[in-house]
Amino acid sequence: MTFDVLPPESDDDFTLQSKRIAMWAYAPMLLSGTHLVVGLILVMRERTNLDFSALLMALAPVLIAIVLDGAAGLLLAFRKQLGVSPVSTARLVLLWFASTGIMWMLFGTAAYAGLQDTSFLPLALGAGLAVKAMLSIGSPPAAIINALLATVGVNLFSDDPLLQSAIPLLGLATAAYSTVITRHMLASSRRRLALDWQAKKALNFVEEFENSGRGWFWETNAAGTLSYVSQQLADDFKTQPEALLGRQFTDLLSVDNGSGDTIREERTLGFHLSARFPFSDVVVRPASDQDVHWSLSGNPIFDDNGRFLGFRGIGTDLTEQRRSEQEISRLARFDSLTGLPNRAMMRQTLDEGLRNAAHRQRGCALFLIDLDRFKNVNDTLGHPAGDALLKQVAQRLQSVMGDHGQIGRLGGDEFKAVLPGTVDIGLLESLAKTLIEQVSRPYMLDGHRVTIGASLGIAIGDPGRSCADSMIRNADLALYAAKAAGRGKHCFYEPSMHSEASKRQLLENDLRGALERNELSVVYQPVVRAAGEEVAGFEALVRWKHPKQGDISPTRFIPLAEECGMIGKLGEWVLEQAVHAAREWPDHVRIAVNLSPIQFNDPKIVETVGLALQRSGIRPSRLELEITEGVFLADSDVTDGTFARLKELGVRLALDDFGTGYSSLGYLKKAPFDKIKIDQSFVRGAASTSSRNAAIIRAIVTLAESLGMDTVAEGVETHDDLQLMRDLGVSQIQGYIFGRPSALEDATDLASASSVEADGHQCLREPRQRLMRRALIALEGRVVEVRLRNISAMGTLVECVHPVTPGKPMTIDIVGVGPVTGMVRWAQRNRFGVQFDKQFDLARLAPRPTKANDVTMLQPWYVQKAAGQG
Repeated sequence: MTFDVLPPESDDDFTLQSKRIAMWAYAPMLLSGTHLVVGLILVMRERTNLDFSALLMALAPVLIAIVLDGAAGLLLAFRKQLGVSPVSTARLVLLWFASTGIMWMLFGTAAYAGLQDTSFLPLALGAGLAVKAMLSIGSPPAAIINALLATVGVNLFSDDPLLQSAIPLLGLATAAYSTVITRHMLASSRRRLALDWQAKKALNFVEEFENSGRGWFWETNAAGTLSYVSQQLADDFKTQPEALLGRQFTDLLSVDNGSGDTIREERTLGFHLSARFPFSDVVVRPASDQDVHWSLSGNPIFDDNGRFLGFRGIGTDLTEQRRSEQEISRLARFDSLTGLPNRAMMRQTLDEGLRNAAHRQRGCALFLIDLDRFKNVNDTLGHPAGDALLKQVAQRLQSVMGDHGQIGRLGGDEFKAVLPGTVDIGLLESLAKTLIEQVSRPYMLDGHRVTIGASLGIAIGDPGRSCADSMIRNADLALYAAKAAGRGKHCFYEPSMHSEASKRQLLENDLRGALERNELSVVYQPVVRAAGEEVAGFEALVRWKHPKQGDISPTRFIPLAEECGMIGKLGEWVLEQAVHAAREWPDHVRIAVNLSPIQFNDPKIVETVGLALQRSGIRPSRLELEITEGVFLADSDVTDGTFARLKELGVRLALDDFGTGYSSLGYLKKAPFDKIKIDQSFVRGAASTSSRNAAIIRAIVTLAESLGMDTVAEGVETHDDLQLMRDLGVSQIQGYIFGRPSALEDATDLASASSVEADGHQCLREPRQRLMRRALIALEGRVVEVRLRNISAMGTLVECVHPVTPGKPMTIDIVGVGPVTGMVRWAQRNRFGVQFDKQFDLARLAPRPTKANDVTMLQPWYVQKAAGQG
C-alpha cells in the first residue's frame, strides 16, 4: 500500500518506482478533459441564467482543477529534467489527485447552492468519481484517497442511506483490489526486472565478446538464411550486417579451390545444417578471402511445439592461430637469427641425404664449420654485434655453398653443411677452402672492422653403410683436428682421429689438475742485446712434465687450455711466477710474459697485472707483456681502453709474432707498443741468397725505428743469421745461439753475467735426403755405378772407388729419377762432393710406381740416347 510513497529500500525498488510513475503519464490529461467537459456543460446550461456570480462560483473549482491538472502533467513530463525523485513525484501526484478531488467536491457544493438547474450534477459528480476510480486502480494510496472523497461526497450530496453505505463499501473494495493488483504487479515487475538485468548482462557479455575480436555470433532461420550476424563477421566481408541478412549462410563460404580439405569442410557444415544436428569446430573459409580461416559451432533452435526455427551459433577467427602455428612450425625447423635450417632440420636433411645415398649409391658428405675467434667479438663488441656478424657469415656460407648442398646453423658459432651425392675429394677441397677464405674476409660492424676465421671438418659417408650419428662424430673429430692444426684450416676425417680424441680428452683431464700436482713449471729464455751481447731480459715460458707421458709440448697443451677455459688461471700463475723471479735479477733485466687474446679480453686483466706487480715489488717498466695480433680481430674501443690502462700501469707492450696471421700496420698506429718481435719464420734462412726474408726484416726494423720501438729477432740459431740481424739493425736477439729456455737458477746466473757468448753452427744446413741412392756416371769413357749420400737441393756426397779431380763437370744419372748436372767441388779418397748447377727438387726422390715391362725407365740416359730413344 505504501510502496509508492515511501523511500526505496534498494536500487530495484528505485527502478520500480520510476517505472510506476509512468502509469500516471496520461492521468492529468484524462482528468483535465473530464473537468473541461463538465465545465463546458455547466456554461452551456447556464448561459441564459442571469446570476453570473453563481456561475462563476461553480466554475472556479473546475478551473482550479484544470490548472492543477496542467501542473501535474508538466511535473510528470519534466520530472527528470527538474531532478525530482520518483517517490517525491508520487507524493506530488497523490497531492494533485487529492486536491482535484477536493476541488470536485467544492464544485458540487457551489453548484447545488447557486445554480437553479442541478439535475445534471449527480451524473457529473459520478462521472468524475468514476474516472478517478479508474485512474487510482493501480495505486493503493490513490484508491484510498478516492474512496475517502467518494464517502465525503455521497454524504454531502445524497440523503439515501443505501448510497451512503454502498459508496464507501465500493471505495473500500476498490482500495483492497488496488492493493492486491499492486502486489502482483510489483512481484511481476521484480521478476521482469531480474530477467531484464540478466538479459542486459548477457547482451553486455555478447557485446564485449564481439568487440574483443575473439569471436562473433550468427543465427539462421529455418530456411538457412542469416537472421543475425555480428559486426565482426560483416567487417570480414567488408560490408554491413544488414547486407548479409537474408542470404544463405553456406553461400558465403569458400567454393572448391582444388583443396580436398576445403571440400570436406564445406560439406561437413552443409550436412550439419541440413540434418539439424549440433556441430562444433568446423573449419571453413570465406569466399572473399582464402587466407582467412573460421571455426564454426552451432545448435539447432526449436520452439515449445518442437518446430525447427533455425540455427544459432558462434564463430571464431583461426587466421592468426593458423599463422602462429605456421610460425611455430617454421621456428621449429629454422634458426630465428640467420633464417638457416636449425639443428633438427639439418639432422633431418642428413638422414634424407643418407637414405638417398643408399638408394642411388652415390655417397654423402658432411661439413662441420666452427668460427675462430668469434667469442672475442661477443666479449668486446657485445652480443648484438655478434648476432649481426653471424647473419653476415650465414649469407657468405649460403653464397659459397649454392646448389652443392644445404647449409644450416647448429647454434652459437657452429654451422653444418650437408652435400648429398657429393664425394669428389677435389670438389670438397675446393668448397672447404672457399668457405674458409670467404668467412675470413673482414666484416664491418657498427663502424668496427672485424676479422675472424673458420675451421672445417669433413666426413664422407659411404652409401648404405654410414649413419648420421657416426658422420657427425667423424666430422666433429675432423673439425678438432683442423683447429689443432692451427685453425683456419680444413681436415678430412681419418680413423686415427678416434684415438687422438681419446688421448686429447685424457690430456685435458690431466691438465685440469696439473697446477695442483706441481707438474707445471716456468723456464726462462734469454733476450740478448745485439750490439753488446749482454742480457736484456728473459721470456717466461711454461712447461708441463706429465707423470706418464713426460714433457708435453706447449703447442699441445696451450690451445687445450684455451679451449677448456683454463688459460686465464694458467696465465695468471705464469705471471706471478715470472715477476717474482725477476726480483732476483739485476734491475735492468726485464721479464717478458705472453698474454693470450682470451686473457687480454678479460675485463680484470689490468687489475690482475697490477696486483702481480704490487706483490712482487718490481718496477712496472721491467715487465713486458707480449701480445699477438689476435687481440685486434675485434677492433673496438674496449681494446684501446685496455691498452691505455696497461700503459698507465707503466708496463711495456710487445707485439709478438709480427708478420704472421692478420698483420696490419694499423695495429702499430693505434696500439702503444714498445717492441716488435719478428717471427722466427722470417729469421731462419734469411742469410740465404735466395731468400727475401732479409728485405722484409730490414723493412720491419726501419718501421720500428721510425716509431721509436725496439725489435727482437726470434729463432736465431746460427752465426750467419746472427751477423745478418746485426747488419740489419735488429735491437735484440732471442734464440738457441744464446741459450735455450732454462730453470730459474741458471737464468739468475746468466742475468748476472756481463755478456753472453754466442754458441752455434756457422750456418743452417739445408734439408737433405739421407737415404743412399744408386746412380751412374761417365768417367774416362766408362759407365761407373756410384752411391749418393746426403742429397740436398744444392748438391750431394758421392761414394766412388775411382779418383776424381775437383772442378770437373759431371752428369749424374740417379736411378729412377734421371740425370742431374753439376761440378765436383772437393775430392777425397773414395768420395767427393758435387754442387748442382741449379737447385734440385728433393720431391723427385719420392718413390714412384713403375710398370714391370717398362725397361727403358731403368736404363741410363746415355743408353737411351744411344738407342735413339732420347
